[in-house]
Amino acid sequence: MDRRKFIKRAGAAAAGTIIAPYILPSGRLFAASGGSGLAQHVVLVMFAGGVRQQESVLQRYLGDSQGEPYEGNILYNLLDGAPPTQKIVYGTGLGGINPIPGILGQTLGSQGTLFAEMRAVNAGHYGGLNSLLQGTQATTQGLTQKPINPTLFEYLRRHAGVPATKTWFVGNGIGNSIPLLNYSLHPQYGPRYGANFFAPNITFGPLGDQYLGDAKVYHPDDQLAPMYEMKAFLDNSFGHMSEALMGIGNTPEEKEDIKAFMVEMFNKTQNGTIAHPPVHDNGDAQTIGYACEVMKWFKPALTVVNMSAVDGCHANFTGYLASLHRADHSVGHLWNHIQTQIPEMAGNTAIVIAPECGRNDEPNAVRDQNDWLAYDHSDQNSLRIFGLMAGAGVPSNLVVGGEDNPVGIATDIVPTVAELLGIKSEVMAAGLIDYGSQSLFDRM
Repeated sequence: MDRRKFIKRAGAAAAGTIIAPYILPSGRLFAASGGSGLAQHVVLVMFAGGVRQQESVLQRYLGDSQGEPYEGNILYNLLDGAPPTQKIVYGTGLGGINPIPGILGQTLGSQGTLFAEMRAVNAGHYGGLNSLLQGTQATTQGLTQKPINPTLFEYLRRHAGVPATKTWFVGNGIGNSIPLLNYSLHPQYGPRYGANFFAPNITFGPLGDQYLGDAKVYHPDDQLAPMYEMKAFLDNSFGHMSEALMGIGNTPEEKEDIKAFMVEMFNKTQNGTIAHPPVHDNGDAQTIGYACEVMKWFKPALTVVNMSAVDGCHANFTGYLASLHRADHSVGHLWNHIQTQIPEMAGNTAIVIAPECGRNDEPNAVRDQNDWLAYDHSDQNSLRIFGLMAGAGVPSNLVVGGEDNPVGIATDIVPTVAELLGIKSEVMAAGLIDYGSQSLFDRM
């Protein structure tokens, strides 16, 4: 698809309020009644896909999982600790023998605060992601349902008057109900306070090429079917779900801004100049690259990024290690990009990182190319996670809790981000997060 066709498609989408994938309302709705926040911007990285404590914070590499005497830290942008010296399989090159060089001169752990042993509230991906975004367990929530309680996006937009283009959810795909997480069905919040959702690997990937690459201007009298197919794609495949999109739409000015952004992303994608991490050979890394572009263009108050490549651990432990290493590399790149390429966010941004769930203590029966056993997520070990935050307002070089002393739960992430952004009192007063959840700052 050439640039002129893309601009035409983007313009048509904007006119129909369905720009890649879809846009939500804007405008200052309520004035914030709370005090000033600790940070002007927050990036929440849902370090998702099910991350086992043993290979992440505990740095046991193969020692716990495969019974091989090799330990070390493969997350050396996030955490302090020496990397493995033998049996390297997680890097680049044939067999993954070349570890990816670190990006940050100082780890995020030493720059900030590590909650070394927290507890997830759900061993499943969707429930776990919901807990990070709405601060509740929502045990009755179905896979294809919108969040029941307000999300961080809605709290921020309603109580701080933040426009839609200052809240973004950058998803790594449109499967597993991921696009449903940008706003809830709660009657006091809902779509008018939701975030813009962007799945860049779909919009600018093979599926996007399928729907946009040979697109033309359709006539509504006799070509409604292809028009609706394109709309369904741009609305991020909501067409197969029972729930309708409820009155979403940005202001005309915001639509034009997003249209210009999407055209710029098309040009950069075509030219190979998206701000990807140095190694971007998986979907998570590519998602991070586009998240960097979103932040550089819009300077959001809240950006949430989802990752999930480590979910391959169900069938391939070697691939899981490689994806975990790349997730660390990608987050290191994201943080470095904020500090060096986005002056409006450098020095006043906080980053919060947490997996949605862990992985089992015992393996399943699947073996990979190295004859290593794989791991699912369903037992108590799957509820073991960590939390890490750094940047504006966050104490540096602090570790809270440990393997024998868990501190914090996944639902604490909502009040933590709320405190960073200055809306903690409003969030707590709403009374909609799980009882016992509190800001991680209060657990230090």
